[in-house]
Amino acid sequence: MSAANEKLPRHPWNANFEWQDHTGPRRTLGADQLTRFDEDGFFVVENAFTRAELAPVIAELDGYEAQADAFLATREDERLAIAERGAIVFAPHLVERSPLLADFACHPTLLSICADLIGPDVDLYWDQAVYKKPEKPRAFPWHQDNAYAFVQPQQYLTCWVALTAATLDNGCPHVAPGLHREGTLAHRYVEPLGFEAFDAPPRSVAAPVGAGGIVVFSSLTPHLTGPNRSDAVRKAYILQYTPAGAVVLRGDPRSEPIPEPVGGTPSQFPVLRGGCAVKRRVVPATRHGLR
Repeated sequence: MSAANEKLPRHPWNANFEWQDHTGPRRTLGADQLTRFDEDGFFVVENAFTRAELAPVIAELDGYEAQADAFLATREDERLAIAERGAIVFAPHLVERSPLLADFACHPTLLSICADLIGPDVDLYWDQAVYKKPEKPRAFPWHQDNAYAFVQPQQYLTCWVALTAATLDNGCPHVAPGLHREGTLAHRYVEPLGFEAFDAPPRSVAAPVGAGGIVVFSSLTPHLTGPNRSDAVRKAYILQYTPAGAVVLRGDPRSEPIPEPVGGTPSQFPVLRGGCAVKRRVVPATRHGLR
């Protein structure tokens, strides 16, 4: 379905959604960034992290990605769901195994963005490394993050942290501005690449970002990443945050949903309460998932 030519159907559970504009108070973001987020559903923050800050994070993530890649190599088709060896490798839920990554998820820059866009009470919802390989170039379908698991309230936050520069050549994000204001759209599953909202949007914008930058977008912003046509791996770390008290709706979308509170796993924890960073319980260190 082309979004340019047809009215996009909403997800069955998306009955009464209304986008809430951001009016402040602001901790770190400018008024223009809030306006861009409300109107377009995204903005880019360049140079959010220094090389020194990123170096240990990349080293840690490289180890977990290598472990995930080795697991894919044991499978007959070298695939698991939408992950495929030599194309794209995902390593999720790393904060529950790595204190270093759990600390990074609570970096003051990230928490300040969360405070401005979500509010004073915020939980970490999801984290995953995403390494796009050059061997099998492919683009992903247009999708919203809230299509993979329907979170309520729908308006949560994705911070796409570029560990290496994300360019047009190696698969930077592209977004469809404005469609986030409709809430969660109906999606269909496309083998082998995942959920798809539409074939082509009315308008799309590339969001290249340098190493250490962040593409900040709503869980409702339709997006994809392009194929990696370079000769190097494009590396990103995805961190998602919800308002405290959010739930994930489970079940058949054609039926009454079953709510499941966010925060029921070790990889989900409070990061802000009353606008202040939450002191975390220190967990034992592991070496790339091996105790």
